[in-house]
Amino acid sequence: MRYTFAIGDIHGCIDPLNRMVDRIEAYASEGTVVFVGDYVDRGPDSKSVLDRIIAGPSEPWRWICLKGNHEDMMVAAYADGQSRAVWLGNGGLETEISYGGRVLPQHLQWAADRPLMHVDRHRIFVHAGVDPAFPLDRQSQDDLLWMRFLAGEPGEYWGKHLVHGHTPSRSNPVTTGNRTNIDSGCVFGGKLSCAVFDDEIAGGPIDFIAVRA
Repeated sequence: MRYTFAIGDIHGCIDPLNRMVDRIEAYASEGTVVFVGDYVDRGPDSKSVLDRIIAGPSEPWRWICLKGNHEDMMVAAYADGQSRAVWLGNGGLETEISYGGRVLPQHLQWAADRPLMHVDRHRIFVHAGVDPAFPLDRQSQDDLLWMRFLAGEPGEYWGKHLVHGHTPSRSNPVTTGNRTNIDSGCVFGGKLSCAVFDDEIAGGPIDFIAVRA
């Protein structure tokens, strides 16, 4: 049996991230881990989070790291001075404090290079959401990074299960029809959540892992 583990928004919370990695590696001897983005901002140690994630997994694990809207804002803030105030007001100040000043260029480049989506045989992983009115290959970056779902809102996603973060709630992780939200508001005192999927079985999670903030 092979597993895929999807981890929700981290937002600079390095201790929950480290504990989550330990829990996942105790759950299985190998597999794929998908991070749905928002590694930085608001929390106490965005630099350490990026250091850890960029360092990558031990063999034979595979990590896939998607871009969140906060990585997008951070990159834009350093590319365009007009975007800086927006980012700082949305948690970027805490990120720069964790670096003792400016974000490292190599971390900015890594963030800029992140993919917006990961699709496997049974599931779609994104940061925020997708719009079923458009084909999967024609989704807008704005929807992938910023879309919000109403609580209890189901959907059809081309026969696949949608996995996302971005919209925090302490009641998450929660599966609604063909959609699972794994943002449990870790940076707001909730928990860091992970959905566990059997790679051979279609549909929603077979299990959840959670660590307290």
